[in-house]
Amino acid sequence: MKDPYEVLGVPRAASDEEIRKAYRRLAKKLHPDLNPGNKESEERFKEVAGAYELLSDPDKRQRFDSGEIDASGAERLHQRFYKDFAAEGAEGYPYENRSGFADFGADDIFAELLRQQARESRHARGADVHYRLSIEFLDALNGATKRLKLPQGGSLDVTIPPGIQDEQILRLRGKGAPFIGEGEPGDALVEISVNPHPFFARHGDNIHIELPVTLTEAVLGARVKVPTPLGPVIVTVPKGSNTGTVLRLRGKGVQRRDGHGDELVKLKVMLPPEPNLELEAFLSNWSPGASYDPRRDMQP
Repeated sequence: MKDPYEVLGVPRAASDEEIRKAYRRLAKKLHPDLNPGNKESEERFKEVAGAYELLSDPDKRQRFDSGEIDASGAERLHQRFYKDFAAEGAEGYPYENRSGFADFGADDIFAELLRQQARESRHARGADVHYRLSIEFLDALNGATKRLKLPQGGSLDVTIPPGIQDEQILRLRGKGAPFIGEGEPGDALVEISVNPHPFFARHGDNIHIELPVTLTEAVLGARVKVPTPLGPVIVTVPKGSNTGTVLRLRGKGVQRRDGHGDELVKLKVMLPPEPNLELEAFLSNWSPGASYDPRRDMQP
């Protein structure tokens, strides 16, 4: 964000009164209600309002000048406008009466706009707050409850629905920023980040896994244990299986409204890491036949 002093056009040593006058001068000129349809003027007004909000607060101004917070106000949860500056005192909201706008003139149409919007702001809704929560792969598939620690302190319990996807956003109603006034708080928008799994991969509603099998299991067939997100199951490896053979386990994939997706198991034939003399001796006297060429389809 831009330097608030530059936005208001005042020096860093400006007095509170100089800052106030600069804001009011620019607010009269740039207010959206006085410039309907002018997006550039609207964006400029937002910058001016944000700059004044920071510099009109002695504590925030001192922290900004000392480098403790940036031009956005650091912990500020939402962009505030002039209508948020009213402080509730013994007489309620000062912008609700004509004296709060004396500097604008009793008959100034802009002062009336400010009064009207100040009244509306009392019932405005608080801002939505964005968070990011990292969860494990299996928690995303099966569902879980996770506690999110908030940067400003406290925590939120987040219910993870089964089958949630990476970068999906959960909305927690009423868990966002409060509003200064009588309005309801905003919502917490929690973006889910799913950590990768060592051997599971998700493609849509299906789970993919590469399963190592021995040469004996591939040639003769076998019953082997296969992991799934819902727990291990026993699967039959057909005789004569090759690396790349895919077995489909129906209903073992991602949970969805009408059931579950599938798990696709891709076989990978693995030889022992150490040389096997018996296997070498057998293969030295064995041939698949002269007519068999596994690379025949790769001839140029």
